[in-house]
Amino acid sequence: MDAFYSTSSAAASGWGYDSLKNFREISPAVQSHLKLVYLTLCFALASSAVGAYLHIALNIGGMLTMLACVGTIAWMFSVPVYEERKRFGLLMGAALLEGASVGPLIELAIDFDPSILVTGFVGTAIAFGCFSGAAIIAKRREYLYLGGLLSSGLSILLWLQFATSIFGHSSGSFMFEVYFGLLIFLGYMVYDTQEIIERAHHGDMDYIKHALTLFTDFVAVLVRVLIIMVSTLATLAACLYSSSTRCGCQNLIRSRTQATSRRTRRRGRGGP
Repeated sequence: MDAFYSTSSAAASGWGYDSLKNFREISPAVQSHLKLVYLTLCFALASSAVGAYLHIALNIGGMLTMLACVGTIAWMFSVPVYEERKRFGLLMGAALLEGASVGPLIELAIDFDPSILVTGFVGTAIAFGCFSGAAIIAKRREYLYLGGLLSSGLSILLWLQFATSIFGHSSGSFMFEVYFGLLIFLGYMVYDTQEIIERAHHGDMDYIKHALTLFTDFVAVLVRVLIIMVSTLATLAACLYSSSTRCGCQNLIRSRTQATSRRTRRRGRGGP
């Protein structure tokens, strides 16, 4: 525990311009590898956007596209590393199928408010840039200790989802899973970035596999951000609707009471 606090304090005190110099610890070959990884990630995100559009236009997203995405990823891992074009095409296909699988959530967000999608994507991109950038300029292997903690957290999340699928869940437990999963995958952004750098230093230059890792983190965070924003907006809309309905009922009762009292006064005066 003391080692953890000493590491944290050292990291906090060393943050500044000197920490930016840690980027020099990354060799030119690894820097070129990172450029390929992030460029491939951008292509994968564009392909997933096409998949989401295809779902909105043709309603193709669902369990089948999710299973097809898993199968495509397994196929990609079975292809030798030197067949880059084939593996790149399989990655784009998997990203397209992943986008189609997330399409129902994106369509729901657009139905609520189109700005939710833009805000969620921009927020996820900013978070990804900050966490990934922090991992790049940090000292080598500084955040690799997070691997055990994140794996344990991911196991807890999977067991929670398994338990709720059997015993049922409430809205509170569902939102806890969403926020807990968001925290875990934000941590994975940092951990996976440093692991990619470390693997590249040891000769693992498989930029397609590394781009897939970061793509998985990005989509996992984006999905949870959209769920949080949609659920928050839905709760707010329900509160506004209930308050407006209550006010409408009160106004109706008040108007009817006033009309009844006027008729009573007229009858007391002998009027019609």
